[in-house]
Amino acid sequence: MDIIRDVLDNQLVDCEGRKMGKVDGVVMEWRDQEPPRLTYIEVGMPTLAHRLHPRLAGWIAKIQSQWGAKHSEPLRIPFSKVCDIGIDVKVDVEAETTPALAYEQWVSEHIIQRIPGAEHGES
Repeated sequence: MDIIRDVLDNQLVDCEGRKMGKVDGVVMEWRDQEPPRLTYIEVGMPTLAHRLHPRLAGWIAKIQSQWGAKHSEPLRIPFSKVCDIGIDVKVDVEAETTPALAYEQWVSEHIIQRIPGAEHGES
């Protein structure tokens, strides 16, 4: 498997088919005398920003804390929870039980709901 091509930046989908964002990073464990092992996939703006430049990651974390972000650390999903890697990376977790949707929820609460005439989630 080509980790960069097959996993990094691909759509992450939970066990219910809900999109959870993109895979922003991978974490590997280096072991003596053995090949490296994938341990986690990461989702979150700090990971993506760090890929671009480490200082940008610090800047993003500072902004997130000033804006009241509840989760400034990236979400780490154990690689053992990955069910399928194809067009999407499917994981055996529920998006609603993770901070993966925290940014989406914050935008909804602090911006969308304040727009006159905007739907407020009632169906």
